[in-house]
Amino acid sequence: MGLRSTKEGTAVIGIRREDKSIWERRVPLVPEDVRELIAEHGIQVVVQPSEIRVFKDEEYAAVGAQVQEDLSPCDVIFAVKEVPPHLLLPGKTYVYFAHVIKGQPYNMPMLKRLLDLGCVLIDYEKITDEKGRRLIFFGRHAGWAGMLDTLWALGKRLEWEGVPTPFVSIQQAHTYPDLEAARRAVQEAGERIRREGLPRDLVPLVVGFAGYGNVSRGAQEIFDLLPFQEVEPGDLAALFEQEPDPHTLYKVVFKEEHMVEPVDPEGSFDLQDYYNYPEKYRSRFSSYVPYLTVLVNGIYWEAKYPRLVTKAFLKDLFGGPTRPRLRVIGDISCDIEGAIECTVKCTEPGDPVYVYNPLTEEVTDGYEGEGVVVLAVDILPSELPREASIDFSAVLRQFVPAIALADYTVPFDELALPPEIKRAVIAYRGELTPDYRYLERFLG
Repeated sequence: MGLRSTKEGTAVIGIRREDKSIWERRVPLVPEDVRELIAEHGIQVVVQPSEIRVFKDEEYAAVGAQVQEDLSPCDVIFAVKEVPPHLLLPGKTYVYFAHVIKGQPYNMPMLKRLLDLGCVLIDYEKITDEKGRRLIFFGRHAGWAGMLDTLWALGKRLEWEGVPTPFVSIQQAHTYPDLEAARRAVQEAGERIRREGLPRDLVPLVVGFAGYGNVSRGAQEIFDLLPFQEVEPGDLAALFEQEPDPHTLYKVVFKEEHMVEPVDPEGSFDLQDYYNYPEKYRSRFSSYVPYLTVLVNGIYWEAKYPRLVTKAFLKDLFGGPTRPRLRVIGDISCDIEGAIECTVKCTEPGDPVYVYNPLTEEVTDGYEGEGVVVLAVDILPSELPREASIDFSAVLRQFVPAIALADYTVPFDELALPPEIKRAVIAYRGELTPDYRYLERFLG
């Protein structure tokens, strides 16, 4: 099929091949939604061929897309993850997760290249409603996959310790054909816990969830397939003073008021005050960690906030006279040396965990060795690529016609995009937009 540009009245968009990781199989737009864009909006779609994409080249061709290597005819190019700087094309509009809004140093060369080439950058992470709530995200899918992998890691770790549990039957998310198969596996493990119980040394087995947003809710959806009772953070100590039930797990969800306290002993916690003046608060999360067997972290974190778990705290915990209960930290948020300071590196689904030894600060890949197992996969939604892509595409497709048909030659003030999308324009024709000029200091 011949491709025409918007100058002739037809928008041409591209879907680039993901190449950041061999595990990245997601797509921003699935074939069924591409069919709708072509049939109902007259948008032409070019798809780069890929051998690992969860939706095959033939599926895109069948709905009317053109499958080819060259994306130069496209006005707008969609992707999931970052585009390597040397593959950026001049003057194009790019839409992907840019990971630049914190001034991330590893992506500043990419941002500089976008500016040098006079490109437009729209970042999914900043597509929000008028209250700043994100509209297009994979957070729930990260939670699903992260909880599955965390339960897998728990089973493997306990097996290595010589403690058999039903968790050993749970596999990593990416090994299941779909989410429903994974859910059945967790339910089956739960049935065994109901029937057989857990070893006495493990009970009460407490799983703590830091945060209550999309990531945490997704993780809890998987965990809740197991038999559990929910307890309040303030009731954890009392739980250990009673006869624990080996046929159930215990869940505790931590909010900001549980994680931090005012530095001023006369002060009281106020959520908005904490967000505005985090320096007035300190972490109190360490008081809960000794009760946890598993910690699942799903909070958004920046350096201005106190950490949940520090290396110094873990050194004290693991240097004590008895072995701590803590076996696994599922760090779904995966900020390097962030809220979980022992998250010292990111991992991939093929090698998802490592053991951090708090006494030596040594890291050993796998789940064997002294210390705590850390799951730190930074592309967790890629382990459920079909479900993640379908849900993501269902939201994104609503905005594609406006993005594809916009006139990017006008001044930014006159750019006619829905406000949700315009808020996410980080770079425009080679310059940072007003809301993102703070990034200049990171570009050097």
